Amino acid sequence: MKKIIFAGLLILTGLLVGCNQLTQYTVSEQEINQALAKHNNFSKDIGLPGIADAHIILSNLASQIGREEPNKVTLTGDAKLDMSSLFGNQKANIKLKLKALPTFNKEKGAIYLQEMEVVDATVEPEKMQSVLQTLIPYLNQSLRKYFNDHPAYILSEDKSEGEAMARKYAKGIEVKPGEIIIPFTN
Repeated sequence: MKKIIFAGLLILTGLLVGCNQLTQYTVSEQEINQALAKHNNFSKDIGLPGIADAHIILSNLASQIGREEPNKVTLTGDAKLDMSSLFGNQKANIKLKLKALPTFNKEKGAIYLQEMEVVDATVEPEKMQSVLQTLIPYLNQSLRKYFNDHPAYILSEDKSEGEAMARKYAKGIEVKPGEIIIPFTN
């Protein structure tokens, strides 16, 4: 009797999971992080030419989806700063924390990280903190433009049946802790 009930529960669970795959597709934090690895080594020159030039290279991006703030993605990463100014050349290492709003573009079948913003930055050597604070608005602007133009994750039409369905029938996205859900129904 217990085996029959257990088998019935197993079948019911299988049906529920199967139906769930017909109504949504889930992109995990791990999948987003793998896709973000392609954005490693984002580099940008910012500053005032001739007065102060800064070259920033971003690396080691990792995401936390919906864990720290609902409906937001928190990113952490490292940046190398090479600065040349009237006062000489300086180098620094920066630990960045960024926040962004994930959005879905159905035509491109892609998840974008919009409204990217640096929310915390620590720099070594510490004496470069004031320089970093001056550069943050320019860095925010550069990161926003880059991530508005480059998706964080693209659904494949060939990779899996779920991604192909999501690309075709997506009705937006929902952010849950650790995952982005793409529902197929309203």
